[in-house]
Amino acid sequence: MTAAASRLPDGFGVRLHDDIRVGTFLVSGTRVVRVSDEARRMLRDREMTVTSTRSSELASRLLDLDLADPVLHAVLRPSIDELTVVVPVRNYAHGVDRLLSTLGASVRCIVVDDASDDARALAGIVGRHGAHLVRLDANAGPAAARNRGMADVETPFVAFVDADVTVLPGVLERLLQHLVDPALAAVAPRVVSNASTSWLGRYEHAFGLLDLGPRAGTVRQWSPVAYLPTACLVARVADLGEGFDTGMRTGEDVDLVWRLDRDGRRVRYAAEVTVTHDVRESLPGWLVRKGFYGQSAAPLARRHGARMAPAVMSPVAATAVAGLLVQRRWSLAVSVVCAAVTARSTWNGTPSDLPRRQRAAVLPATLHGMIGQTTGLLLRHWSPLTVAVSLRSRRMRRAAVVVGLIDGLVAHRRSGVRLDPVRFIAARRAEHLAYGIGVWSGAIRERSTACLRPHWLRVRRPESPQ
Repeated sequence: MTAAASRLPDGFGVRLHDDIRVGTFLVSGTRVVRVSDEARRMLRDREMTVTSTRSSELASRLLDLDLADPVLHAVLRPSIDELTVVVPVRNYAHGVDRLLSTLGASVRCIVVDDASDDARALAGIVGRHGAHLVRLDANAGPAAARNRGMADVETPFVAFVDADVTVLPGVLERLLQHLVDPALAAVAPRVVSNASTSWLGRYEHAFGLLDLGPRAGTVRQWSPVAYLPTACLVARVADLGEGFDTGMRTGEDVDLVWRLDRDGRRVRYAAEVTVTHDVRESLPGWLVRKGFYGQSAAPLARRHGARMAPAVMSPVAATAVAGLLVQRRWSLAVSVVCAAVTARSTWNGTPSDLPRRQRAAVLPATLHGMIGQTTGLLLRHWSPLTVAVSLRSRRMRRAAVVVGLIDGLVAHRRSGVRLDPVRFIAARRAEHLAYGIGVWSGAIRERSTACLRPHWLRVRRPESPQ
């Protein structure tokens, strides 16, 4: 895409994320981004509006670096007539009926029946709502079903919506407005599990696997928003190419988003827009689903390499954490030394002209990241290994129990869920173990450990938006 074609329209605005500290640098956690004098003049009260090619370039750069959110109230949105909804489904006619009822007759819809057992019932529902039905005689999976539906799309924009998702009126229009950005290929809302009275439903409502949280952002490698699910995704048809990889039964949505990002197209998570999806009330079915999601890690690692790494840290930092887990006097001494080396390396890696207070704030942010990633490895991605070693090692068992309890209690407090800590922690540990089993089974099937190996990181120079 040429610079002229990717220029943001006049009136398009951006606003810096609330957690960013502004000065000579933009600082957020461990990220330090140098700002030019010209960029600071354009940014007033943390906002700017596109009025020229130069301001468009700055706004685009801030979005690319996930430093800002778009402000769209002053730009015209595409018409809903330019959008077609594709609904892949297998044996969930009730969900299709609910979704089509909510969308209404004014929205063009294509339902792809992926070899449902009761094809006649689904056909009756689709016909009653005036939608277009495509029938696949053999089950081909969601990727193939979405591609088949997209083949019949004649509008410039497409929305992929799963049958277990509820989309309230106005949601697709709000997502469609983001696509006034010509460099944006796709945008997805926040996907929250439907509220439920069961304890498992309450847990899933607070920590659904498809819920990426309340903070909007641009999809970037190893960032807070590193991928998007396509339970609900609005995209520009011209950017999708051949669409989803039909060789993937799970993870095909992440693969598509990462390919778009790799090709230089922007992808956005619009957390201010929310849709809901149905909760699996059966504990066995819920755990099987978590394991199924985990199986996508190995195929994704084969296609995208280090982007699927379960952790990103320096070897010295990893040694510091490992020393704590070994729980020996000598290992604790090694841990202290490595922690000091990591702190010094982090300090030296920040710009010398960064204000001392902000420079010092990077250190606890780095420590917090190390702890979070280590916890994720032990309790989620490596959970089968953690369990196996704990059965034979009292020290490992003690470490796993302590880390598991702290992780669960912190998550419980932050979630505000109406569920007692015992059942909450039990659900969290079961979910992470099921996901980990899925990751390991996928790795064995692919005969690759790429999805289990951390990516070793070097200190980088500060980024610059201008």
